[in-house]
Amino acid sequence: MKYILICIYLLLTLSGLTLMKKGGNSGKIKFNKEELSFSMSPISALGFVCYLCSFLLFTRIVIMFDLSYIMPIVTGIVQVLTLVVANRFFKEKIDGKAIIGLCCIIVGIFIMNM
Repeated sequence: MKYILICIYLLLTLSGLTLMKKGGNSGKIKFNKEELSFSMSPISALGFVCYLCSFLLFTRIVIMFDLSYIMPIVTGIVQVLTLVVANRFFKEKIDGKAIIGLCCIIVGIFIMNM
């Protein structure tokens, strides 16, 4: 069950980041005399909700595992998957530095699991 929660967390995190990027805006906050208004595109709002849910789920995951173990592994996986999503969906270029960083993250995850 613990690992299913991690997979759901990863899915929500990547969905949130992808949808916020696809929505194209981070939200607009306006201050008037007596009111505060906030607007966001529907796609960005859905991404925000996914990302918020992933954060809430991550607080549960942190309780279930040792923090020094789970934090580097999960954030490393998020970084690797974000690079893949950025390349596939947004056609962002992956240069040599990104590949070296990616390899370092993957090697680090394997070393931590030994």
